[in-house]
Amino acid sequence: MLAAMTLAALSGIPRAGIAGDVEIEHASFRHSGGSWSVDVTLRHADTGWDHYADAWRVVGADGSVLGTRTLYHPHENEQPFTRSLGGVMIPDGDSKVYVEAHDKVHGWSRQRLEVDLGARTGKRFEVSR
Repeated sequence: MLAAMTLAALSGIPRAGIAGDVEIEHASFRHSGGSWSVDVTLRHADTGWDHYADAWRVVGADGSVLGTRTLYHPHENEQPFTRSLGGVMIPDGDSKVYVEAHDKVHGWSRQRLEVDLGARTGKRFEVSR
């Protein structure tokens, strides 16, 4: 593993490329009928059942978990991949939420994606109402 990390550092490969933290590439939020549907695209160098991206969640600015999408199997041959979660209830007045990703070895990634619900687009996200 140390050799792989050294090689990645020298070659400029992101840590997610060697099964480190999960990279959140994009999120799409759609509001309809009082709730939100969320699509999240993740990238992670899954290595099998012992180390794969196994969840992502939407978190409010106050830290409350608003919805969690569990991923039940590795995606070794499907990178990046997108999964959806419907029925996410975001309180009225909340203008920002965060997407966080999890893998079986490292836990919740330090990188999280901030989503401004008042904007139509932003860095790595889009919102439609």
